[in-house]
Amino acid sequence: MVKLSVIVPFYNVQTYAPDTLRSLRANARQDFEFILVDDCSTDETPEILDRAARDLPGAVVVRHEKNGGLATARNTGIDAASGTYLTFLDGDDWLKPGYYEELLAAIEGLGCDFVRTDHVQCTARARTIARAPHGMRDTVLNPRDAILPADRSTSVDYPYAWAGIYHRRLVDNGLLHFRHGLRTAEDRPWIWRLHREAESFAVVGLLGVFYRRGVASSLTQIGDVRQLDFIRAFDQVIDETAKDPDAADLLPKAVRTYCAIIAHHLGSIERFEPSVARKLRSLSAAALRRMPQDVLLEALDSMDHERASRLLRLRRRSASSATAEVAA
Repeated sequence: MVKLSVIVPFYNVQTYAPDTLRSLRANARQDFEFILVDDCSTDETPEILDRAARDLPGAVVVRHEKNGGLATARNTGIDAASGTYLTFLDGDDWLKPGYYEELLAAIEGLGCDFVRTDHVQCTARARTIARAPHGMRDTVLNPRDAILPADRSTSVDYPYAWAGIYHRRLVDNGLLHFRHGLRTAEDRPWIWRLHREAESFAVVGLLGVFYRRGVASSLTQIGDVRQLDFIRAFDQVIDETAKDPDAADLLPKAVRTYCAIIAHHLGSIERFEPSVARKLRSLSAAALRRMPQDVLLEALDSMDHERASRLLRLRRRSASSATAEVAA
C-alpha cells in the first residue's frame, strides 16, 4: 500500500533535474511513490527521467504528448497517484534528506485534511527562510479562519503547492485538482478553494523544500503572454468567492489581492514584449471593470498611494475609452 505520492512535473529542466532526483532518492521509502510527469520536454529531460525510472525506488514516469503547463501536469500526477497522502515538488527544486518522512509524520499526528510548511528560498547562493504566514503552529484549525484579514498577508497569500501535504480525501472531494491549462498563478484559485472548502488544516515549522528563484526558464522570469494567465486565475478566485455564503467578508480580501497583483505587473511592465504589455493593460482594465465596484473602491482606498494611483489611472482611461466607443 502506497502511503505517500509525490507529484513532480518536469519541463526543460535538464540543468536542475539531476539535483531534484538525487534529493528524491534521499527521501525514498518502500511505501512512497514518485510520479514524474514529463510535460513534453524538448531538451535532455526525458533521458534523465528514463534513468530515474531505473534508479529511483518508487519512480513512475508519465509523459505528455504535448506541453500542457504546470497545472495540467500536476493534474496528470494526481490522477496517477495511489497514495493515502499526496504532495508536490517542482522539477527544478530539491529536498533535504528524510524530509518526507517528517512531513508524513506531521500530518498523521495531526489528523487534518492538509498541512502547510515553511520553505527555503534559493537565489543564486543566497538562502532565505520563508515562513507560512500563520502564527499558530502544530494546531488543527478551520481553514476558512486563515483567509482574513484583508489587509494582511494570510495563508491564501502563500499558495505554493509543494509547501505542504494533503490527504487523499481532498482528491475524492474534488478539492485538489488545478484548473487545466493555467500556465501561471495556477495555485491561487487552488489555495483559495482549499481554505474555503476543506474542513481542517495546520501549519508546522518544518523546513525541507529548497525553492529555486530566478531560474531563467521560469515563467516568473519570462515576459511573454503566458504570464497573463494570472487574469484567468484571479477571475476564478473572484467568481468562486462571490458564490460563497461569506462572500461579503471574503471578497474584500480576494479583490485587494487581485489589485495588488495587477499593480505589481504594471509596475514592471517594461519586462514584457510590447504587444504583451498592451494586452496586459487591456486585460487588467477589463478585470477592474468586472470586479464589484464598491469592493474595488474600498480595496484601492486601503492600498498605498503609488499602487492605488496606478490602478485608478488605468480604471479612468478604461472608462473614458468605453465612453468614447459608445459615443462613436
